[in-house]
Amino acid sequence: MKAIRLSFFQMAAAMRRDMMLFASCFAPILAGFFFRFAIPLLETALTDVFHMMAVISPYYKLVDILFAMLPSTMFCFVSAMVSLEEKDEKTAVYLFITPLGKTGYILARFGVPSVIAFLATLILLPVFKLTAISPPTILLLAAGGTLQGMIVALLVLTISSNKLEGMAVTKLSTLTILGAVIPFFIKSDIQYIISLLPSFWIGKAILENMPLYMLPAFVLSAVWICFLLKRYLRKV
Repeated sequence: MKAIRLSFFQMAAAMRRDMMLFASCFAPILAGFFFRFAIPLLETALTDVFHMMAVISPYYKLVDILFAMLPSTMFCFVSAMVSLEEKDEKTAVYLFITPLGKTGYILARFGVPSVIAFLATLILLPVFKLTAISPPTILLLAAGGTLQGMIVALLVLTISSNKLEGMAVTKLSTLTILGAVIPFFIKSDIQYIISLLPSFWIGKAILENMPLYMLPAFVLSAVWICFLLKRYLRKV
């Protein structure tokens, strides 16, 4: 446990030296203020301009879902960038043969940040949510968002060879989050084409108020994470 804690602090120190990564950790808070205050103002302006009862408000649930995924995505993105730098410098391989080991390295780089992201979501989502969400649903969303962030980070690590590639791959990897959007706009059975994305089931669970749909989201997330983690460990 001490080795994991020290390794995590080492990663945090590396993060603080890179202002872009450091600022990324505060992005969820800035996004939260935008979602909570700017979007309702924009909704009011649009309804006045188009003389409609609602424009954005029917999709407030979707905004809450995307925000629930944001802290984990950003925190795990930071971890992935640090891990890519360690891979470039060949330090990751050496850490594997220290008392930290492979398991300790994974926990320090992804386990601890994921727990922090989970707790951050539990705090931020009730503050910045746009819809009435029950505490159990907030818990489920925080868990689902945390797993989604780990998938994004592992995709980046598996596909990228360096930090520059990692930045580009991150933009593509975050598209997996957009599975949550599909149930809101496609009502026919064709929506199930992307049912292998965990985010699809998260969106469906919140849209239809069916917490049971979170079960396939968790199962699929576990499959994705196990597959990508094996690929990553084989790569390094």
